[in-house]
Amino acid sequence: MVSWVTRAFVGFAKACAVVVVVLLVPVVWAAAVALGVWWGPGNPWSWVAPAVLVGVGTLALSRPVCRAIRFLVARWTGTDVPAGYRRAEPVVRMSTGFWWNGFSYERTRRDALLDQRWRIRWKDPATWRDLRFTLIAPFTAGVVSAVPPAAVAVAALGIGRPDLPARLVGALAAVVAVASAPYAWRVIGPVAVRFLGPSRTMVLTDRVDELTAQRADTTVAQAAEIRRIERDLHDGAQARLVGLGLSLATAEKLMATDPAQARALMREARVGAAASLTELRELVRGINPPVLNERGLVDAVRAFALDSPLEATVSAGPEPRLDPPIESALYFGIAELLTNAAKHARADRARISITRDDTGTGAFLVVDVEDDGRGGAVEQDGGGLAGLRRRLTVFDGTLEITSPAGGPTRVRMMVPCESL
Repeated sequence: MVSWVTRAFVGFAKACAVVVVVLLVPVVWAAAVALGVWWGPGNPWSWVAPAVLVGVGTLALSRPVCRAIRFLVARWTGTDVPAGYRRAEPVVRMSTGFWWNGFSYERTRRDALLDQRWRIRWKDPATWRDLRFTLIAPFTAGVVSAVPPAAVAVAALGIGRPDLPARLVGALAAVVAVASAPYAWRVIGPVAVRFLGPSRTMVLTDRVDELTAQRADTTVAQAAEIRRIERDLHDGAQARLVGLGLSLATAEKLMATDPAQARALMREARVGAAASLTELRELVRGINPPVLNERGLVDAVRAFALDSPLEATVSAGPEPRLDPPIESALYFGIAELLTNAAKHARADRARISITRDDTGTGAFLVVDVEDDGRGGAVEQDGGGLAGLRRRLTVFDGTLEITSPAGGPTRVRMMVPCESL
């Protein structure tokens, strides 16, 4: 009995919240009509002003109303309804002094941002989807959710009347209010999913844009990696090999006249050859560690943890084997996080967990990296964490960062692993 009363009370509060949110726009319409009636048919503004109020009010309230509905649905049911709003690109100042916002050139940054905001707002299909929802929701979820509060109002009026029929109607309304309260608000979930979720065309369009951005990031990353390898070869192994060749040529000329000096040069050449071989091995290990290819991600991470300045522990479930590019991305991601923890967070210990998570949406390989540093890690454009996120996005992976001031810092990397 107590449980049912609690559910009825909570359901009634949720139904009232839904009614308040979805009826904001109809209230504006009613206010516009009332304003026109108050001015009277003889006033020319009695037609123009209400129409303007309806248009501006609906457009201004549609997005806040839809955001509130998404929040309530996610909070009450755990269903995430993607917003699908188009994101604005960074505004860039050109060499001419004008600002480019992706659509036009403007003289000031403020004008560029304002123009960009309105262009995106009018061209975004999500804007028209929100307007459609504000027109549909009051007559679907709004009507159903209004049953409990309307029944309570009828019950209060009926029970307070002295005649018996009115009291019976009030009692019946009270029963309807209590019986419908736990369920009336639930209609908002399916309605929001149906009319607020992005269409298939929008999902495909966003996916194409995401893949285009990933391709661009991958191309830039590959070019940067190639330049790094070329620089390392040019400044390291190549310079040593050139010096080795010169030493051998000089030793060859001195063999007949100064054998002792020739032998000394050959010893130096042998040391240089060993150093070049060491540098080449380090370069190859930087491209793809041999232990990663031979023994997999977990053993490679354990080997890296042993060489880390932190006191790092590694725990893992059953040995996961993924495609080499995915293992490489996770390995270098862990290396980046441990390096940041030692260099920036002043951490002493770190914990690495590699597990598999089977959820309703599929199987994921989850890598958690936690350190006891000072926290405050922030993802910045062009920084290491942003690069790590882009690297994981190529494989439909995600990156979650929790780093309050004072620590600890927790980073979770997740990549799909249906083949595990």
